[in-house]
Amino acid sequence: QVHLVESGGGSVQTGGSLRLSCAASGYLATNNCMGWFRQAAGKEREGVATFVRGGASTLYADSVKGRFTVSQHIAKNTVYLEMNSLKPGETAMYYCAAGPRVRGSCPVEGFLYWGQGTQVTVSS
Repeated sequence: QVHLVESGGGSVQTGGSLRLSCAASGYLATNNCMGWFRQAAGKEREGVATFVRGGASTLYADSVKGRFTVSQHIAKNTVYLEMNSLKPGETAMYYCAAGPRVRGSCPVEGFLYWGQGTQVTVSS
């Protein structure tokens, strides 16, 4: 069983920055998939970034490329999402998720473990 806890959300103005953290406990193997997702009120959940734990590359949503950055601290079992130049439309609950790789990739349906989320509010 894997337990994920997000933190770092808050309220910022347009153009501001936030750094989200996701602390994992329980067994989380290297090469597991991890990801950041978000869901705005009344909208479907969308992927922000997905990556392999301990891996070197991250797949970002087009809408956040160049502004959001994922980093990992394996020893601390923590991953981060640095968000810059935030926009009002990015107000949402942000979730961290983890799960096994599926046929070598990280599809959404493979994310078995989810945190409780941390709220990000961007005001204009």
